Amino acid sequence: MAFVLKQLPYAFNALEPYIDAQTMEIHHDKHHAAYTNNLNAALQGTASEGQPIEEILANISAQPVVIRNNGGGFYNHNLFWEIMAPGGAKQPEGDLKKVIDASFGSYQNFKEAFTKAALTRFGSGWAWLVKQGDSLVISSTPNQDNPLMDLAEVKGVPVLGVDVWEHAYYLKYQNRRPDYVEAFYNVVNWDEVTRRFKG
Repeated sequence: MAFVLKQLPYAFNALEPYIDAQTMEIHHDKHHAAYTNNLNAALQGTASEGQPIEEILANISAQPVVIRNNGGGFYNHNLFWEIMAPGGAKQPEGDLKKVIDASFGSYQNFKEAFTKAALTRFGSGWAWLVKQGDSLVISSTPNQDNPLMDLAEVKGVPVLGVDVWEHAYYLKYQNRRPDYVEAFYNVVNWDEVTRRFKG
């Protein structure tokens, strides 16, 4: 069964003023759609066709680069849309807050480390908050790689990710990646991050 491009769980303009409607529309309808279509085409007729995306990513070192790039792009963007939402809590709460405090010392320490990971990722890629057992770590990956991949430097289950490819922010922020990353914290859906952590 082919992978399907899900609709956004909110309107293109729902994350304004932090992420603009035009960026969201192009990012979802063009970039994410291309990853989805290219992944389906690359998998057609292979032994991996019909496997869950997580299973494909877990053995990505055995796959051609076209599946690595587009499989990562498909998975990463599915997560990205869901861990953002308009008008959510501005900081983690409850059990997730306790784990963040235990892992990093405080929310502010987490934010500084996560921002650093996003800003120091050279070129295109992602910064991640990653579940490892009962704790959390921060990492970044190039291109469309992610912590589920068997070749990732830091392995685990991603519960939060920020896309730092220029197509994620260039229309509004141009070369100001720090401004985009700072704005991102205003649209994090901490309820969804908590759900993924507990999952």
